[in-house]
Amino acid sequence: MRQVIIIGSGPAGYTAAIYAARANLKPLVVASSVEAGGELMNTTDVENFPGFPEGIMGPDLMTKMQEQAERFGAEVLYDDVVELDIDGPVKKVTLGSGKTFEGDSLVFATGSAHRKIGIEGEERLSGRGVSYCATCDGFFFRERVIAVVGGGDSAMEEATFLTKFASKVYVIHRRGELRASKIMQDRAFANEKIEFVWNSEVVDVLGTDAVNGLVLEDTVDGSRRELAVDGLFVAIGNDPRTHLVHGKLDLTPEGTVWVDGRSSRTSVPGVFAAGDVIDPTYRQAVTAAGSGTVAALDVEHYLAALGEAGLPAVDAGEIDGLPDAGLSRADAA
Repeated sequence: MRQVIIIGSGPAGYTAAIYAARANLKPLVVASSVEAGGELMNTTDVENFPGFPEGIMGPDLMTKMQEQAERFGAEVLYDDVVELDIDGPVKKVTLGSGKTFEGDSLVFATGSAHRKIGIEGEERLSGRGVSYCATCDGFFFRERVIAVVGGGDSAMEEATFLTKFASKVYVIHRRGELRASKIMQDRAFANEKIEFVWNSEVVDVLGTDAVNGLVLEDTVDGSRRELAVDGLFVAIGNDPRTHLVHGKLDLTPEGTVWVDGRSSRTSVPGVFAAGDVIDPTYRQAVTAAGSGTVAALDVEHYLAALGEAGLPAVDAGEIDGLPDAGLSRADAA
């Protein structure tokens, strides 16, 4: 029986573990058997996380977070959650190995996954010219020619942001018109560094150690051509990893886990959520880490109400302001 079980090992999960461990809650972190460390494990240089003026490799940052959590008493388990039972006061977690754990509280920090094109070159050159985050990696493409794939608001935002660094930005869209809002379209059309490549999709990424070009296929006539670029940013959306809680927690219209205001409290008492799984907007390592802090402190308050932690007691069962819209547990069931 654990006081708190944390599902997820990205910046949110490990930060929650650091705070919970320092509060002597001895958290169990289920880190995944194949994706431990989250999306930063696929990132090279991280230069926008505070405290590392020279930058740090993504995997190194996650290793340091894990070591910090373990230093204070967190237990990290490399396994995958396959089932959750969260309705009662005791939360039950079933793992792929068949093991089960029970806890008084649960922090759900499974993050989100970038939607991918799904081609071999994309996987092979991920982190070596293929990126999913302009804010994270745009700085590395100063005076380079790059391409952005997508036609929605996020793609226009990425392309416009990248013009601060790149000498030229191609926007590749499989249709002849954009899905983005008019204001975002107008902003992109007005930027002289952006050139649109219509009715085209990327079918291959060229390069051995780094991206040096793309193979484009015309969606109208099927013809193919090569486009010389130094980088590819894929901006076709993100999917929060919520499959474990469909029908169990309320979700927002964006598909993220609903939380009560600026807290981490979900629609089920004793279950808290943090990181990209609740954030459809910012999706940065530092905002996820801050969210993990909130979750750990909320857990402390919740356990205090149960008489198991030292913070002032609050009403552990009170959940105000449930969402008017979104996917409710009843709807999802």
